Amino acid sequence: MARVFPQAGVSSPYMSTERETFTVWMKSLVYQTNGLTVYNSNGEITYRVENYDKSSNEVHIMDLHGNILFTIRKKKLWLFGSWYVYRECGTLSSTEEVKPFVKIKRSCIRDGDWEVRDETNEVFWILRFDPKFAFQIIDVHGNIIAKVKPKQSSNGIILGEDVLSLEVKPRIDHSLVVTLVTVYGLIKGIV
Repeated sequence: MARVFPQAGVSSPYMSTERETFTVWMKSLVYQTNGLTVYNSNGEITYRVENYDKSSNEVHIMDLHGNILFTIRKKKLWLFGSWYVYRECGTLSSTEEVKPFVKIKRSCIRDGDWEVRDETNEVFWILRFDPKFAFQIIDVHGNIIAKVKPKQSSNGIILGEDVLSLEVKPRIDHSLVVTLVTVYGLIKGIV
């Protein structure tokens, strides 16, 4: 299995040798409710999330055709919750125990930040910034893997609180980055 972070080999349709910019619309494609829709730089839909029940503990990341790529499950632990991401690899019942591909939990180092730990125990961080939904994903060395910020027009006008720009570094699995954006949206109560 190819590594997701950083510098994985480019053999996946979800990676590129170039930096990629996506537009994230924080609305469901189907019902324009909870969820998100991700467009590539050509304006084509690449990913979508439909969250029909905001109180649900499970959300799926899908490609344009509705194929499930990742499943996100919220786990409640003591006062704080954590989020487990499972790579979709066939049909699994919700009661089957499978090792999560990625775990996300609140950082004990800096308030408001989140620790991301993959299946090989490599650590990454979601670092929040002042605007409502601006953050970066960085590796343990402080290298920026992806940035999310409010999308602006060419005139510098912000397009709305629910329209974001997502920049992903080359050779990074952007499907997983979109999954982390979704988790952050769930944490903020937006998705």
